[in-house]
Amino acid sequence: MTVNTRKVLVAQSLSKAGMDILKARGDIEVISFQNAIKPADFHPMLADAEGVILGLTPVKAPEVAVAPKLKVAARIGVGYDTVDVAALTPKKIALMIAGTANSPSVAEQAFSMMFHLAKRNQQNDSSVRSGQWRDNLSIFPSDLFEKTLLVIGFGRIGSRTAKRGVAFEMRTLVYDPYVSQDAIKAAGCVPVTDLDAAVKEADFISVHCPKNPETVNLFDAKRIALMKPTAILINTARGGIVHEQALADALNAEKIAGAGVDVFEVEPAPVDHPLLKAKNCVVAPHLAGVTKESLDRMSIAAAKNVLSVFDGKPNRENAINPEVFD
Repeated sequence: MTVNTRKVLVAQSLSKAGMDILKARGDIEVISFQNAIKPADFHPMLADAEGVILGLTPVKAPEVAVAPKLKVAARIGVGYDTVDVAALTPKKIALMIAGTANSPSVAEQAFSMMFHLAKRNQQNDSSVRSGQWRDNLSIFPSDLFEKTLLVIGFGRIGSRTAKRGVAFEMRTLVYDPYVSQDAIKAAGCVPVTDLDAAVKEADFISVHCPKNPETVNLFDAKRIALMKPTAILINTARGGIVHEQALADALNAEKIAGAGVDVFEVEPAPVDHPLLKAKNCVVAPHLAGVTKESLDRMSIAAAKNVLSVFDGKPNRENAINPEVFD
């Protein structure tokens, strides 16, 4: 009996764990493409593809126009800045994300940056390597124990970050106007409704909200100025939620104690970016959610998302536009 195969285009960043799930099926033809593929090369591949698994390759109106058979686009991750949902939805093309697959990794990275800055790891390492030992010790490391942590956003990642704050015996405040106070209290956290008051109180602030018109420059110069001079700000969410020049200015003027930045408004960040020269700022190349383990989890989720659509049992909880299934 002849089996009708479905062609699925797969970014090379999909791990073996996800690829094995696809290849285990006898009705899937896997076609790999380079993560940095050019539109001129990508568009012909889309002509008879029914599914596509994406890294950072854009899928917008021009791609949809040349993909008449496409039924599902799955991201190896949770962000979808490079995908035009408005172009997919009228064509009944589902956009699927990896759900909670990378949220533990991002929460861990947020805490990694908090520890790095609070414990002054970079300064201590430099002192030992330069033979100064404790000679120039002017500021002692700080504990997270019994400090106040403010988590902005209580979604997949923010809720895990808050949970870790409670585990470290921190007084954990949560600001999320879209989550019930009862849900926040049930996690052992304190719900707050006045963001500015909470910012004034916090020793550590970790940003985990989505980027939208309401949150662009949520932390501008005015709000950053409310922070304690001993406070630390961490952004592993999206560039543009924290005003980058304002943050650099506050760090250089020692208005706040430190910052951890995994995301930038323009990526890759230019080498002359002000935060790369700012005092007590640890940076990373938007990799908080990418670890060996999370890449496998995200790849498995992406593969299963595609197959769920093909099998008529879509993982609706992972769909950005679930209305296409109705």
